[in-house]
Amino acid sequence: MQYKYLLLNHDKGIVTITLNRPEKRNALAMEVMQELTQALHDMARSDAQGVILAANGPVFSAGHNFGDMAGASEAQAAELFEVCTQMMDAIQAMPQPVVAKVHALATAAGCQLVATCDLAVAADTASFAIPGGKAGLFCHTPLVAIARNIGRKRALEMALTGDAIDAQTAADWGLINRCVPADQLESATLDLIQRATRGSLLSKQLGKQAFYRQVGLPQDQAYTVAVAQMASAAVTPDAQEGIAAFLAKRHPQFTQKPVVS
Repeated sequence: MQYKYLLLNHDKGIVTITLNRPEKRNALAMEVMQELTQALHDMARSDAQGVILAANGPVFSAGHNFGDMAGASEAQAAELFEVCTQMMDAIQAMPQPVVAKVHALATAAGCQLVATCDLAVAADTASFAIPGGKAGLFCHTPLVAIARNIGRKRALEMALTGDAIDAQTAADWGLINRCVPADQLESATLDLIQRATRGSLLSKQLGKQAFYRQVGLPQDQAYTVAVAQMASAAVTPDAQEGIAAFLAKRHPQFTQKPVVS
């Protein structure tokens, strides 16, 4: 499929999806979100082992396009944010690990996009903000993803002040996995996605799906989810192959593919 606002690059099982509207600061306009959602669905059904989400230009993403909201009705605004939510959900629903590669400012829904990815690496030239708190529209939806990464007090500090944090602070707070020098961003991102895609692809899918189901639950409910998932996963051919290979001191041969509805 040809994309208007994205670039896709396939390399040895890793697909890089690049936001490519630098003249608009990679704003998440309605048409951009719809195209990115379609690309995520396409990659989920592909033989890709992992996905990198990157961007071109001086800004990773400036968040929602205010042009979509100017003069909008409440129903139109709700549709916009629902499309955004569907895009975010597509990242966490797909079987492959998704790593954000952040080279510059990610703000508002752009910061939400980073927070939603399974993993994230940022250059020391990057920064992160949800600036609605110092303007006229509070960042309600970005705060959902961000608070699930960095905790209440720090999330509310970002939301209420609207101030940007640098990449090292983002790493210290848990918004991203690590901050690296800008000239090491490419290699550090590739290293992380390659390590995150080792092993059974089906096992990754089951693990990722179970993680997002249990992570927000009380501990007893989380264990209920995890026990059921681990029991069913333990009897899959790939799990049994991994166990047999360990006991026989040989390399496993995984054959199962993720299942995407």
